[in-house]
Amino acid sequence: MPHFTVHISETALDRKVEEGLIRGLADAVGSVYGEPFSRLVAVDLIGIPQSRRGIGGAPTDQTAPHVTLSLREAAYQHPDVPDASARLIAAITDALVSVLGEQVREQAAVGLLAVPEGRSGIGGQVA
Repeated sequence: MPHFTVHISETALDRKVEEGLIRGLADAVGSVYGEPFSRLVAVDLIGIPQSRRGIGGAPTDQTAPHVTLSLREAAYQHPDVPDASARLIAAITDALVSVLGEQVREQAAVGLLAVPEGRSGIGGQVA
């Protein structure tokens, strides 16, 4: 199951933004692997209080989203999806921009985590 964790300034979050990010990130994965895949995407939005956010050693009030996608390793190297990593990073960044505005493009950090086969599970079973 593709799983997003998004750390973002708490002040940037409201109902509209939360729904837009959840939908946009699921659609980003679907745009790379096919729409049916987007139904498997989980998203956790974690709001960071302004006083607890810093960049370059100094507190900041920038939105500065940090997004991590955890996905099975094989998906990043699937033969039917050339350049999956680059396509995912671009689609994820575009999803953030579509919800939060163009000003976050340069602040957006995207990390792709690869889960090796046999190292994840659902319902108590290795999946």
